[in-house]
Amino acid sequence: MTAATFPITHNEAASRFEATVDGLLCVAAYRRSPGVVDLNHTGVPRALEGRGIAAALVQQALAWAATEGLAVRPSCSYVRVYLRRHPELSVRQAD
Repeated sequence: MTAATFPITHNEAASRFEATVDGLLCVAAYRRSPGVVDLNHTGVPRALEGRGIAAALVQQALAWAATEGLAVRPSCSYVRVYLRRHPELSVRQAD
């Protein structure tokens, strides 16, 4: 499953990227501070796990961070693993 299969929206008011799949909400949440975005939670309901939804949400969040010129603090364990699995991404990480 890819982002083309389901729309991902940036809900700035809630500080998260969202996708509703099969009626269930999936999110990649963040906290923004000057020059840094802390990706602190990725949530996908168990019934939807293994479809690549979390990866698509994180990809969108990282693309947004790059566009905004933000360093990324990967507080969420899923985001940390995702970045380790994708060393080809040139993500500027915050201390």
